[in-house]
Amino acid sequence: MKDPAWPIAALLVGYPVWWALGFGGLSVVVMAVPMAVILWRRRPIRLPRGAGLWVLLLAGYLVSGLALAEAPPGTYGGLGPGRLIGYGMRFALYASLFVVVLYLGNLTKQELSQLRLVRMLGVLFVWTVAGGLLGVLFPKFAYTSPVEYVLPGWIADNSFVQNLIHPTAAQTQKVLGYGLPRPEAPFEWANAWGSNLSILLVWFVVGWWVYGGRHRKAAAVVLICLAAVPVVYSLNRGLWIGLGLAALYLVVRVGGRTRLTVCAIAAAAALAFALSPLAALVIQRLDNPHSNDIRAFTVSATIEAAAHSPVIGFGNTRNATGNHRTITTGKTDWCAGCGHPPLGSDGQLWLLLITQGVTGAVLYVAFFAGAVRRHWRDRSPVGLAGVLVMLLVLFYMFVYDGLVTPLSLYLISFALLWRNTT
Repeated sequence: MKDPAWPIAALLVGYPVWWALGFGGLSVVVMAVPMAVILWRRRPIRLPRGAGLWVLLLAGYLVSGLALAEAPPGTYGGLGPGRLIGYGMRFALYASLFVVVLYLGNLTKQELSQLRLVRMLGVLFVWTVAGGLLGVLFPKFAYTSPVEYVLPGWIADNSFVQNLIHPTAAQTQKVLGYGLPRPEAPFEWANAWGSNLSILLVWFVVGWWVYGGRHRKAAAVVLICLAAVPVVYSLNRGLWIGLGLAALYLVVRVGGRTRLTVCAIAAAAALAFALSPLAALVIQRLDNPHSNDIRAFTVSATIEAAAHSPVIGFGNTRNATGNHRTITTGKTDWCAGCGHPPLGSDGQLWLLLITQGVTGAVLYVAFFAGAVRRHWRDRSPVGLAGVLVMLLVLFYMFVYDGLVTPLSLYLISFALLWRNTT
């Protein structure tokens, strides 16, 4: 009999293959099809608490499509194929992830144990570290994927689609005032890499350290040390803060000898880092906070635009008129990266405000905050780790766009918490 957990294994363990083919974050949409078929054959289907909130989020997204043609003040562009593609892909992702949650929650522990699922996420952490090192060592690595070859140009050239289907090792950005590569492989954006690494690190520690033998623990130490290199070179302050909050969470939530161990490891890691060459790069990043101006502009512009459709939003993001420096900006021969910045690109909360209004934002927060409330008393390793991830989701919504792969890991972590109560 075929292993009923094969779709999730193909999605997580085989993720580098999806990325190499050009599916990347869209792999969850592909794998949701066999998951839905399996679920349909296994009726009746159990639902987790909080499922109604996600269903309402989906319904609200459909309603928000009524405003796709609207152009709020301060935005640029009209209704076209790009806007429709983005709207359709986001809905497909939201729906597919709901299928993934139901699929995982309806598999028995004999069919897919919690530890096996956690270790699948641990394998993806290993791929993430490898991708980060690729971005540091070979930042110009990129190629045209098979998916890119077969898609018509009017779809493949869409900027949102291009990030998903075109494998690249790093994004080169002038965060420090000069071009510097920020690792992103095997994901779609540098910020997605940072968010995903922090979430996967949580599950990697559970699967390879907490439930690991001597050899797994030794390998875990080596891999985490290797991960420090792309973590620093990512210049990702959101990731750095998230890791700090995770350490603080553990100190508060665990007690006795475990707390002393966590503090000792954190102190040793901090000392080793301070004495390494990587510390200078972090100091440079903190001394160059110019991205704050960009974020402040897009967030304020998003809130102003969303105020014109506060209940249902506008179905998809919009491009701001100008940027934080001028209202007359656009792509040129000497600045291909210039242009009108998309609203909602600096955090899932802001994306929800522009796409689904306050209603969508409230439903999203309630979904993950509800998981924290329900599972707070679960002090098992999976329970502690799952609640930590839910808290990181609520923090990251201010600084990271959850689409595409981060949201997948958020929902899989939610499913792990749900399975822990059955």
